[in-house]
Amino acid sequence: MQALPPPLSDLIEALGNLPGVGPRTAERYAYFIVQNDPHLEKEITRALSGIHNKLAYCPKTFALIDSSQKVSPLYSDPHRNKKIVAVVSSPFDIVALERTSQYHGTYHVLGGLISPIDGIGPEQLHIKELIKRIDGDNVEEIILATNASVEGESTALYIRQQLGDRKVKITRLARGIPIGVDLEYTDQITLGRALEGRTAL
Repeated sequence: MQALPPPLSDLIEALGNLPGVGPRTAERYAYFIVQNDPHLEKEITRALSGIHNKLAYCPKTFALIDSSQKVSPLYSDPHRNKKIVAVVSSPFDIVALERTSQYHGTYHVLGGLISPIDGIGPEQLHIKELIKRIDGDNVEEIILATNASVEGESTALYIRQQLGDRKVKITRLARGIPIGVDLEYTDQITLGRALEGRTAL
């Protein structure tokens, strides 16, 4: 005999398919939806309905855009400097950089990082399109804004190699010790990057 009605079990199972959501969290989410005002259910359903048809990828930057748009507004905006391109792994990395309000260039989303163990090679990423864009937009600086991980470093190195002898300035996001963190608790990669990027006082 089932402890829960099938519709609720189905909801819990569906929520459990989301990354980072275990069985207990899925149950909590499901109970919250059921116990809340039906308006919440309608809002979630409305937002999810046809989401794949409502979104598209920008053919220039590979950022997520509304399907009614031809290119990303972050590329077409005349106030954006097309000669500076921040190369990121995911469309959501753009959100993090935009929150700083300090970057006014454009973006290029790779769609992942080189990871042989996961079967992801350079051919699965938008690296060829990046090289084409560098030539087409006369890009002067590439900011490699990939994660400070083995995959992120490997991808950055591969892109650097693919640029060949192009006269493009290649920079990397600074790596350092977060404010409020003791040296003894800092990992070796972060500490090494902090030493490399040390500045004068």
